[in-house]
Amino acid sequence: MSRVASDPSLRARLLELQRRDDAKRQELVERGELFEGYHPEMEAVHAANARALERELDAHGWPDPRRTGEDGARAACRVAIHAIGEPAFQRRCLALLEAAVADGRAAPAHLATLTDRVRFNERRPQRYGTLLDWDAEGRLSPWPIEDPGEVAGRRRAVGLPPLAQSVREARERAEREGARPPRPFAERQAEIDAWARRTGWLDG
Repeated sequence: MSRVASDPSLRARLLELQRRDDAKRQELVERGELFEGYHPEMEAVHAANARALERELDAHGWPDPRRTGEDGARAACRVAIHAIGEPAFQRRCLALLEAAVADGRAAPAHLATLTDRVRFNERRPQRYGTLLDWDAEGRLSPWPIEDPGEVAGRRRAVGLPPLAQSVREARERAEREGARPPRPFAERQAEIDAWARRTGWLDG
């Protein structure tokens, strides 16, 4: 943490949300159940964390690293990114984060990551290559990228590492955790499209 939090209580609450997410994820990894689609227990943690962060946003606005420390701000971004079943909330977070970045109160890399998540949920190409999914060959690969020839420059501009490095690290982690594609590619894409309509990311 490069800044000392001026509001250690707020920082602690945000870090607790991240801890809950990490603990449930690890539990599901150990049970061999994490990679079987969106597990309902993980979904429940994400939804509860979203409600908790929403209360903080109502009270304080987007978490400023000067108040929460860098790790607290990072935890808030992670909660927002994982709130995939909450379209209105995630879009609200995106707007707040955009304003915070414009004012120098948030990390551009956080905005890039949340932007890609929202675009994925909307079934649109991402811009920064931060979101990986299982491809038709059964490998973790970047979800399609808008203007892929420009992605290296976009990533540098927001402080993200090279795309190849991020892909390699994600694949290594998936291998350690025993991750495998939960469905054949076409079936999984149809399932995600249906989920996006059911949760309100897509019309119809």
